[in-house]
Amino acid sequence: MIELLEECVRIRSLSGQEGEVAFFLRDKMAACGYRASIDAAGNAVGILGNGPRQLVMLGHMDTVDGLVPVRYEDGSLYGRGAVDAKGPLCAFILAAARLASEADALDGWQVIVVGATEEEAATSKGARYAATQYQPELCIIGEPSGADGVTLGYKGRLLVEAIFEQPSRHTAAPGPSIAENAVKLWNWLDGYAHDYNADKPKTFDQILPSLRNINSFDDGMSERCQLTISLRLPEGKSPHAMQQAFELWASTFTEKVSVGAARGSSSTSTTELKRENAMGAIMNANATVLLTFSGHEVAWRSSKDTVLARAFIDAIRAHGARPALKLKTGTADLNVLGPVWECPIVAYGPGDSILDHTPNEHVNIAEFERSVAILENVIRKLIAIP
Repeated sequence: MIELLEECVRIRSLSGQEGEVAFFLRDKMAACGYRASIDAAGNAVGILGNGPRQLVMLGHMDTVDGLVPVRYEDGSLYGRGAVDAKGPLCAFILAAARLASEADALDGWQVIVVGATEEEAATSKGARYAATQYQPELCIIGEPSGADGVTLGYKGRLLVEAIFEQPSRHTAAPGPSIAENAVKLWNWLDGYAHDYNADKPKTFDQILPSLRNINSFDDGMSERCQLTISLRLPEGKSPHAMQQAFELWASTFTEKVSVGAARGSSSTSTTELKRENAMGAIMNANATVLLTFSGHEVAWRSSKDTVLARAFIDAIRAHGARPALKLKTGTADLNVLGPVWECPIVAYGPGDSILDHTPNEHVNIAEFERSVAILENVIRKLIAIP
């Protein structure tokens, strides 16, 4: 079983460059008995059965950058995508393929496996296209939960790019530099999150901001500073509501800059302080901030009492383990498909999500094989539902 994953991991497939791995998976699924194809979004799709009821199992083929040498070491397979998320996707393919020769078992059902494009690019191109093509009764998203875990929900997301700009000036001139102005936005956001989270002890219920990048430069005519901010949002805080909070801050940006421009010492006279304040306001009159928003995803959580979640709980217990029900602080294609399909939906797959995007990404072989067996058990339980 691990050979499929090894071959898949060896194919480099950054977001937007999934063509080679898509054709590879299409051919492998065809060889396993699937009706396999590449759809208009570049997804690799395999279908078993012909019934009207649909179980969709969607995992993503793309990976982040970084070359992790593919190798076997201490019972694990190393390589970029082994955990996030070629491991879960290959487990889907192998588990469902075990029913390919059992026409009666799939009576009334289609089991649809989708290798989706551009999940790591935050565009979720593959999942958004799949949302228009299927109407599943049940959905499993391929993300690492550990073979003995199942993920019920993910936080929402908002990505923000802020560009601050003002005319160039001497470094000794009064008033804040463009970098200082940019820091004001981060300090506001940090305080906003702190206040919101004060009475929320659980991480899943909190706003989690992250400053991903900050760069400043001066070409002699203008000073600019660019920030990239990622926010993970809880249920009840929509990305659009958070965007409005940013826009409100930006609408008072000039006033905020001017008020904070003077930094007189205790020995500075009232007249000097007024002059400094006036100079600060003048120097920052042309300061601007441009905000760009993307990656709007609402938080989504599925109930632990659905037939889908119960099937996983029972299957994990049947393999001698204690099920772990998880809520993740990241975002996945579950956030894209959950609000559209509004069916029972969970995320499952082998691997430790702590290893996502790391130089040490690897999946334990025994765990991978156990996850395939658990998934087969789950599929059989689900398609037996009247």
